Amino acid sequence: MAALELVALGVCMSYRKACLILLLVVIPFTAASAQVAHSEQVQIASPLIRAIEPPAPDATATALEQQGDALHAAKLYLDALDYYRAALSKSPNNAPVMNKMCRSELLMGRWRDARKSCERAIKANRAFAEAYGNLAVAYYGDHKYGAAIKQCDKAIAIDNTSAAFFNNLGAAYFAEKKFEPAVAAYQHALQLDPEVFERSSRTGIEAQLAGPEDRARFDYTVAKLFAKMGYSEQSLEYLKKAMEAGYKDLMNVYKDEEFAALRKNPHFTELMASKTAAITD
Repeated sequence: MAALELVALGVCMSYRKACLILLLVVIPFTAASAQVAHSEQVQIASPLIRAIEPPAPDATATALEQQGDALHAAKLYLDALDYYRAALSKSPNNAPVMNKMCRSELLMGRWRDARKSCERAIKANRAFAEAYGNLAVAYYGDHKYGAAIKQCDKAIAIDNTSAAFFNNLGAAYFAEKKFEPAVAAYQHALQLDPEVFERSSRTGIEAQLAGPEDRARFDYTVAKLFAKMGYSEQSLEYLKKAMEAGYKDLMNVYKDEEFAALRKNPHFTELMASKTAAITD
């Protein structure tokens, strides 16, 4: 089935390579399907290999870019990069393609390569907000939070309607333990998109937090923001996460004015009475 789907995308491959992909995709999927599905569950990724025939020399830049997009969507990032590079050889100053290369490299954790691709995209188009945003993610992934903040600011200066930019800005401030500006950035992100945290990968914000204490504080901060905005269900969800992470100042929930309305919710009473045990790393 997986081989058929790849053919439907217009990707040509040998029978042997198709079988290899089936082994890499179907077997891990079978093992994972025995577990409860969860949108934030982290699983061991298949090894990065090139599984697709190389780009055709006579293909147009547009066709190569579209093929790269299909491969990226299929999580065949190395092959996607081959097609994006081939597209660039025919259209050298194509900033969107450079940015797409950066995106694929970010998902492989190749922070330095991603930075180079984003910087090329920015050089080709100084007003490309998404390229600045992705460059911020590359710096963030490499634990260079100050540089990430600067790039987030540049992205926001061009486009202040993206919740992702403010979310990433909040993450970078939080990683530097600059909690007040982090809260302000997170609040702005939530105002633009109340589901912004659900759209974020677990390998993003939480993976960069130094330890359980930071993670617990992050969860409590988000619970407070949701409560302030009147999103009770989401607030309770993150409050429970803070409890599980062992947030040491949890009793502030009875004093912080942001939780005033939530304290009247019977589910809040049930949650606090449950004494959810802390989950240690």
